Amino acid sequence: MRYIMWYLLAINIVTFFLYGIDKQKARKKRWRIPEATLLSMAALGGSVGACVGSKYSDIRLRSRNFILECL
Repeated sequence: MRYIMWYLLAINIVTFFLYGIDKQKARKKRWRIPEATLLSMAALGGSVGACVGSKYSDIRLRSRNFILECL
């Protein structure tokens, strides 16, 4: 059980930072992290980090279902 908790904590932190990095790259008009990668990280257990990261970074994803789930 402890390993699962540590895994979820780690994956959410990584996912949160990936969303922030993606937003920084977008502002600088540089190559961005693919949306499939961001959504895959959320599916692997980083959904809380993805929701917080997308709201904090104000990222607009094409997947409206994901956005509605975060609301």
